[in-house]
Amino acid sequence: MGEVGLAHFSAREVAKRIGYAVGTVMNVDGLVMAVNTHTFALWTQWLEARLEAAAGAGRIDVLIEGYFGFAAAHPNLWSAIYEHRLSDGMELPERLAEERGQLMQVVSREVRAILPQEKQDGADRLARSLVATVHGHCSFALGGSFALMGETNPLELARDRVTEILAANGRIGGPS
Repeated sequence: MGEVGLAHFSAREVAKRIGYAVGTVMNVDGLVMAVNTHTFALWTQWLEARLEAAAGAGRIDVLIEGYFGFAAAHPNLWSAIYEHRLSDGMELPERLAEERGQLMQVVSREVRAILPQEKQDGADRLARSLVATVHGHCSFALGGSFALMGETNPLELARDRVTEILAANGRIGGPS
């Protein structure tokens, strides 16, 4: 999937590459869910490594840069997360949902750390909204929409929006 993206991903190709009969790899949804969950784990590790290297200041900026950086380094895997839809009647297994949730736990932890006490209860919801904001900017950047609009620094634009949102929510501390 990392090579060809979700649109060209097939059970037939997976079976061929691993030396299995195509009938052995029947559950494409399950396979895509597993690959996407692995991508979430890689992304979480990517962010945690960058946060550890940052050692304090600028941690929200590190998350934003990490979002853009991971997406740019792994565009097919990143986009497959957002392109895949479960078949009717299928649900994401709880174990996979928990593994995927670790990424949001990292973001929520960092957002919670800079919010005043009275805003702590809303940190998870705010973190999800901030991720959606950054995702939109990143998606437009990687897809070329911002370039067509004449925007030359989508990362800076995403940082500005996140900074404004955090300020409106009573952000405490120094630079993001």
